[in-house]
Amino acid sequence: MTASAIIAPQRAWGKGRLIAKFQGGRTRIAELYQEGCAKLRLPKTFDGTMEAVLINSSGGVTGGDRLNWAFEAGEGTSLTLATQACEKVYKASAGTAEIETRLSVSAGARIDWLPQETILFDRASLSRVLEVDLASDAVLLAVEAVLLGRKAMGETVHTGLFRDRWRVSSDGKLIHAENLTLADEIARLAARPPVLGGAAAFATLLYVAPDSEAMLSKLRAALAAVAWAGVSHHRVGGRDKVVARMVAADGYELRKILVPLISHLRKDASVPKVWTL
Repeated sequence: MTASAIIAPQRAWGKGRLIAKFQGGRTRIAELYQEGCAKLRLPKTFDGTMEAVLINSSGGVTGGDRLNWAFEAGEGTSLTLATQACEKVYKASAGTAEIETRLSVSAGARIDWLPQETILFDRASLSRVLEVDLASDAVLLAVEAVLLGRKAMGETVHTGLFRDRWRVSSDGKLIHAENLTLADEIARLAARPPVLGGAAAFATLLYVAPDSEAMLSKLRAALAAVAWAGVSHHRVGGRDKVVARMVAADGYELRKILVPLISHLRKDASVPKVWTL
């Protein structure tokens, strides 16, 4: 038996956790933990909120990597979460990368989950989970955007695996659930008109808040000129939510759609600064 047959490839692993509390008129750190390749940095803010930047110091993920994030917004706090850069998911020689994110939002609190795009490379394999637990009056803005390769680099995702699972509950009641799977011949699947129609970028936006229905007209106006996009309002388990989905030719076009939507739902505040660095 050769050495290469008995030595397992090195895999990245990381765990990050942040708990926020309200103290002295602003959101502050109650607990901060980081381990492995998962790092958290907190840029200084001046509006009483807290912004946390998630960093994967391994520089991307591949088959067998594991990342686990957990965030808790204490009562009355406001927490914005963004990634330092786009998360790149490289070709997997073996296994599937796993990323788990858990958000807990207490009474009167808000979390804006705004990671930058996830970029899938050819033969990537990723399974991702987002679980959210909301208090009855908590606010959630969650956005996930995915790019099938980088158009400017001439990349195409021919085959691979991408699983995305969302579960959002409020006071123990499930109010939003979805499962997305792109598997095997992704290029052929994405070319079908009911799927992506040959586009290489797509995103889902979820907004759970008392003013969800009131924001519907603004969002529809912002999406009026977008060929492949839709937004709807629902009331589930006593909570109002807005769900928007959009498809674009590439990441640049997708950002032009997403940024105004995020700004509307953040009461005209811009996207996190790391999005523009």
